[in-house]
Amino acid sequence: MIPTPHIGATDKSMIAKTVLMPGDPLRAKFIADTFLEDVVQFNSVRNVLGFTGTYKGRKISVMASGMGMPSIGIYSYELYKFYDVENIIRIGSCGGYTADMKLYDVILAKDAWSESSYAKVQSGYDSAVVEGTKALNDQLLQIASDLKIPMHVERIHSSDVFYRENFEEYKDIYNQHGCVAVEMESFALFHNANVLGKKAACLLTVSDNLVTHELTTAEERQNAFTNMMKIALEMAE
Repeated sequence: MIPTPHIGATDKSMIAKTVLMPGDPLRAKFIADTFLEDVVQFNSVRNVLGFTGTYKGRKISVMASGMGMPSIGIYSYELYKFYDVENIIRIGSCGGYTADMKLYDVILAKDAWSESSYAKVQSGYDSAVVEGTKALNDQLLQIASDLKIPMHVERIHSSDVFYRENFEEYKDIYNQHGCVAVEMESFALFHNANVLGKKAACLLTVSDNLVTHELTTAEERQNAFTNMMKIALEMAE
């Protein structure tokens, strides 16, 4: 089924085996414009931009996921299932649940805890925790070490809700489940990878902190989170 309902690429070869997935289409474009050579745009359906190019002579793709688990669930499933993508690395922003998570810190999600019903509805998976792919995480850890970029390896919270009526609930989530930060996509991405026998990882940059109330601007989230981008780009093949 190519093209799919949501991805306009007409041939599998238009997309690399490794895809970086920011949430924001403009962040995908920023990465392609800033870091890649010989860039070809393979998707513009719904303005969810996707590009393939080379990084240090090696092929890699970058494509937006949109916001939330239903959105990344669609795009990652189609990339894995119909375009033979092997690795998806989410590169996104997150909110810190502890003062130890400083603005611009990079987090590698070892696993994601969630209240979401995504995995149960998708395939009957009934656990609240899904792990990222250890082999992919080990590679990213080594790359970060080689680049001398500090990185936290932690459990994160994947939430279906951005505007929670009681924001103080984050304290219970941190204390009871060990989640140091919150985002909205990784649980679904990790689950799709497990269901389809593929690999998934998640690199996050702290954009705001619920404890210290520090935050970054929308422009900074789009353009300034370059450390996680540099780590992920080294996965080009």
